[in-house]
Amino acid sequence: MRAIFVVLMLCSAFLSFSAAEPRPLNLMPMPASVQIKTGQLVIDPSFSAGISGHSDRQLQHALELFLDDLRRQTGMTALDMKLTDPAQAKLVLHCEHANEIVQEVGEDESYSLETSPAGAKLDAVTPLGIMRGLQTFLQSVQTTSGGFAAPAIAIQDKPRFLWRGLMIDVGRHFIPLDVLKRNLDGMAAVKLNVFHWHLSDNQGFRVESKKFPKLQEMGSDGLYYTQEEVRDLIAYARDRGIRVVPEFDMPGHSTAWFVGYPELASGPGPYQIERRWGVFDPAMDPTEERTYNFLDSFIGEMAELFPDQYFHIGGDEVNGKQWDANPNIQAFMRTHGLKNNQDLQAYFNTRVQKIVSKHGKTMIGWDEILRPDLPRDIVVQSWRGQDSLAVAANQGYRGLLSFGYYVDLMWPASRHYAIDPMSGATNLSPEEKQRILGGEACMWSEYVSPENIDSRIWPRTAVIAERLWSPQDVTDVNSMYQRLEYVSRWLDWFGLTHNSSYEPMLRRIAGSNDISALRTFTDVVEPVKDYTREEIARVEATSLSPLNRVIDAARPESATARRFADLADALIAGRANSEDKQYVRAFLTRWRDNQAKLQRLETGSFLLQEIVPISRDLSEVATAGLQALDYIDRGERAPDAWAKQQSTLLEQAQKPKAQLLLMVVPPVQKLVEASRGQKSRSPQK
Repeated sequence: MRAIFVVLMLCSAFLSFSAAEPRPLNLMPMPASVQIKTGQLVIDPSFSAGISGHSDRQLQHALELFLDDLRRQTGMTALDMKLTDPAQAKLVLHCEHANEIVQEVGEDESYSLETSPAGAKLDAVTPLGIMRGLQTFLQSVQTTSGGFAAPAIAIQDKPRFLWRGLMIDVGRHFIPLDVLKRNLDGMAAVKLNVFHWHLSDNQGFRVESKKFPKLQEMGSDGLYYTQEEVRDLIAYARDRGIRVVPEFDMPGHSTAWFVGYPELASGPGPYQIERRWGVFDPAMDPTEERTYNFLDSFIGEMAELFPDQYFHIGGDEVNGKQWDANPNIQAFMRTHGLKNNQDLQAYFNTRVQKIVSKHGKTMIGWDEILRPDLPRDIVVQSWRGQDSLAVAANQGYRGLLSFGYYVDLMWPASRHYAIDPMSGATNLSPEEKQRILGGEACMWSEYVSPENIDSRIWPRTAVIAERLWSPQDVTDVNSMYQRLEYVSRWLDWFGLTHNSSYEPMLRRIAGSNDISALRTFTDVVEPVKDYTREEIARVEATSLSPLNRVIDAARPESATARRFADLADALIAGRANSEDKQYVRAFLTRWRDNQAKLQRLETGSFLLQEIVPISRDLSEVATAGLQALDYIDRGERAPDAWAKQQSTLLEQAQKPKAQLLLMVVPPVQKLVEASRGQKSRSPQK
């Protein structure tokens, strides 16, 4: 019981602090300039807001959304926080002019915010700047000993990059509109401004076409968005200062197109929706005029539906096998002097670019579209890296970075945070650097459902948002994690479920309401990284596979393991006080004893059977850690035989089991090595 109490105290220590202490500003993204002043503005039922200067429907609606968010955040939902005369208001918004009718790249998003005990003033050139500043104000509101309040501050802020996006793939797994909307709310909260909607892939075509209805009727399993729903989501996004860019992948990743329209394909078919994951052979036929006639009509229809200037054609991962096997295509290539499949795809891209341009849009595509014969107004989205992005900029093309921002790969926040779009731009001229527009986080959906998608996007996408908004020198990882913990909980107020979905999923896995032992276990494991899940799977996953296992509930990054690692590092370095040492021992004791508790659930749930080996590993690893602590506390050098035995144990425990990684192994390895008087050689997370 004492050990459990100490652990609870530890968690409390990380999450709270004395009301008498000055509270840190947990802002994310960090503004360009922040000055903290004396005092605070009380947020009570009399709080009101007013607009001076330019006012329009979009600005008024933004203020209404802000007041709704503030009511929910403070719990004062029934009280009359209202829009009023600016002379009487506690928060005054001043805006110079309206946004563009259709939101554009490069519109002014800067703002200044000044808060004092007497009131607050938010100034911006456009309503977009007002929206960004209102989110900063919301983040600054705190619970204090005297009530809700915003600290007195002076902020001057503007984004570093013009394009700060989140891509959500709804082709592989359909994501309902309400889930997308709450993620748009999360995007607005951290100042992202582009929703990249990946609407078609081998596993599904997800938007209604009135001209070609068999696209959705035969290629979607009935899971698609009507055009009215698309318009609704675009309007919802615009109200939050977010552009919506559609992506229809072509010529590859297009099997779902061919179910209803096999004549578009380079092979005879018949076709059906693909259930597996990977790169597949089917691709559009680039040699047939009927392909371009179809695309002309389809792109024209979608160009009217989606008002944004940019239209994404995908263009990635065409393996060319259907092209190689088609004698007509091979003959076409010889006639037109096309030496290889890359030349053939370049021919296709050139034809499609002209169609996109004809309908008043600017084409975007992934790295593979980059060829010097394409017009310089296209945009290249790089998944290959900053060097690829710099090459495009050097050749005159604008670009976006997504390499390093694939949140489906389960990387820790710190790794995403370290990726910068400009890191490959050292040798670029100032003009070439301007062509790097920003970047996008990417949520590919092989292993997400409406239930767990939020936990794969948030809160880590907030640190990508900071990288794209904040000054380049905002890089302190400890500060980032401190603020991220607060922001993660703050995002709950926008309806995101990255925190709230965790325990219900564990209850289902356990088949019981008593999930304390399962949570203790799941809190210190993470899903395997990159594409390892597919590589080590015992059974091939498909789009029909249920996502109800421990790997689907486990968080991409274990906050508990990271905190334990920090404490272990402090102990080894001699920086730990007696309380820190108690916390380390309490953690290890809890993990050592957890296997016996979890065993009571294991026999009653088939979903727990696969984690039995790794649960045993946790107990044995914790036992090794406690023994190492005993040697360290007694000042004894651990015996060679014991150390060798523990190293073997830890090496085995570090291997993935049930597609999970036990994240406390590296810090325990450090403790074992410290007990031998050695410097740690354990791998870094």
